[in-house]
Amino acid sequence: MLDKKDIKAFKNIVGEDNIYDDKAHLIAYSYDATRERYEPDCVLFPKDEADVSAILKYCNENQIVITPRGAGSGFTGGALPAKGGIILAFEKHMNKILEIDMQNMLAIVQPGVINMDLQNKAEELGLFYPPDPASELYSTLGGNVSENAGGMRAAKYGITKDYVMALRAVLANGKIIRAGKRTIKDVAGYNVAGILIASEGTLGVITEITLKLLPKPKYASSYMAVFPNVEDAMNAVFKSLASGANPVAMEFIDALSIKAIKEKLGVELPKDAGALLIGDVDGNVIQEVEFQLGILQKSFEENGLVEFKIAKEKKDREKIWYARRNVSQCVTIYGSKKLNEDISVPRSKLPKALNEIYKIGEKYGFKVPCFGHAGDGNIHVNVMVDGSDKKELEDGHKAIEEIFKLVVKMGGTLSGEHGIGLSKAPFMDIAFNDDELELFKKIKKAFDPNNILNPSKMGL
Repeated sequence: MLDKKDIKAFKNIVGEDNIYDDKAHLIAYSYDATRERYEPDCVLFPKDEADVSAILKYCNENQIVITPRGAGSGFTGGALPAKGGIILAFEKHMNKILEIDMQNMLAIVQPGVINMDLQNKAEELGLFYPPDPASELYSTLGGNVSENAGGMRAAKYGITKDYVMALRAVLANGKIIRAGKRTIKDVAGYNVAGILIASEGTLGVITEITLKLLPKPKYASSYMAVFPNVEDAMNAVFKSLASGANPVAMEFIDALSIKAIKEKLGVELPKDAGALLIGDVDGNVIQEVEFQLGILQKSFEENGLVEFKIAKEKKDREKIWYARRNVSQCVTIYGSKKLNEDISVPRSKLPKALNEIYKIGEKYGFKVPCFGHAGDGNIHVNVMVDGSDKKELEDGHKAIEEIFKLVVKMGGTLSGEHGIGLSKAPFMDIAFNDDELELFKKIKKAFDPNNILNPSKMGL
């Protein structure tokens, strides 16, 4: 717990208007998308990097733990103050796009900038910031970098780490470092920026981000492919990509998810669809878009395609995407609590992985609707349970553990984009051996010897 001396010190750093320890703020900053709750002792809104440095220096000297927080939209508890202490929130002041460099096609932003705000600003200038997590309307770029967020466009354009050129960060002792440069090439020294990306605030507090931008493609179109079953759809995914298709996105919705969308939203979807693939293609000439659609359709036809719909107008594209964007809340028809995991496997293993995941669900008597980013092998697996039934919840976690072991055995990973946080920390030994876990701990110790930065996350 903080004492009056600590509160006074923080007020001297950030000012009285930027520190809150009233119950309303403590509750508001106690949860994220996991719905788990951990109250902090107070919430601080730093005005600038100098404030962050002074706060961390004081906390390090006084053994006060700190949890950096963006929008609190994460699914694994990365922004939860599991050990109390300070929430360091960036949405109030450190939320500015500092520069758009048109000549070098990059943006410099503070961590509290909303993802979609950067996308919109870039597009006004004819540029493009591709990473588009489902939370793009409210998640912050600092949070995106800390979790290495993905998104639907990852199949073609990659994920957050592919766009981070440089970072400024404050270490646990308050010292400020620069990692990376605004140059395209930089191989001088260790890749410290790469270590900070996806570190979930356990190694340093990011205060400035330099991001690569691309030219905005001139043309785009969306497609919906209907398949009789999951296996055909998953075979179509990796075989079409191996045939030269390069879609922006290739999203997957299974039969259980389709049923849930129809029931919950009343959306009209193909009657006998066993699985859907939904996606976009883009290009700078219309012929390129048409060529990509042709490759996809031909390859899909060779793998059980029932129907192929193309939408070129914006309103028609939005109709196709509506089902995918709303599937997550729809699957709650199968259970009051959703154990949502974002496993990732090599694309060629998708058919087998899903088949085995459904078998695990049947073993425990659970519905397991699946959807997600099939184009990059990242599937959202939802084990649906009755949250008020303790035994069912325990069995749900057993099912999740079996799914993790399955995907790791296939060469996959525990998380494609949500991160580890608190919820997946107990399963780290499934994915990593003792030597690897020990290395992680040594890296953490080097950056944060007193373990004040977001303790308990990632099993550290």
